[in-house]
Amino acid sequence: MLTLILAESALETVPKALWTHRAVRSHSERRGKPPPLLLLDRSYHHSAMKRLDENEKRGRPDIAHFALLEALGSPLNRERLLQTYVHTVKDQVITVNPETRLPKNYDRFIGLMEQLFELGRVPSTGQTLLKLNNKTLPQLLREINPTHTIAFSRRGSPLTLEEAISGLSTERRPALIVGAFPHGHFANATTKLADNTICVDPEMLEAWTLTSRVIYEYERSISLPIKRIKQADTSKKQM
Repeated sequence: MLTLILAESALETVPKALWTHRAVRSHSERRGKPPPLLLLDRSYHHSAMKRLDENEKRGRPDIAHFALLEALGSPLNRERLLQTYVHTVKDQVITVNPETRLPKNYDRFIGLMEQLFELGRVPSTGQTLLKLNNKTLPQLLREINPTHTIAFSRRGSPLTLEEAISGLSTERRPALIVGAFPHGHFANATTKLADNTICVDPEMLEAWTLTSRVIYEYERSISLPIKRIKQADTSKKQM
């Protein structure tokens, strides 16, 4: 079982300090929602965000959206061999049920996330697909107790993706930490949590690109593509 953590994700509700800003009030009126229930989004709140600390890393919920679509649509997840978490910039953690099928439409995704931040889980009744808790990244890793953890950063040791992932096939509970923010680097406290911090490309890769590539490389390391093709061939012959 591989654990994927989208860390320091630029996913949060509008901070209280911005509730009265003109850009936030205008967006609130258009959406018909009070500012505390809106997701911070640079597309709408750019002028307001200038007063926030580390604002260049915040207000990009689309990054988590795209990365989650890549992760949840992967064969690894369909085989129930992947557990995904989203750790946010405000130290909240979203536990993602592998059976979750996120909306591909961005506006619907935003509505779903706003519901999650308001209620703490979605759906509100029945099987929980997304659950939100106040939790730090160290707390999450203590709960997961991975046998080996890799974080990906341009400040890490240079390795090819194949070199970085190949050794994980023998690990019982490996974990991968991918940054889900638009600019900057992991906090030092984040990289200290990893056994290895790896740079797999000299240029910054988008979070969703890295997510899809690391998952596929792990699938290759455990021969999952071959197993699935053999299963498909066997099923075809039995028809």
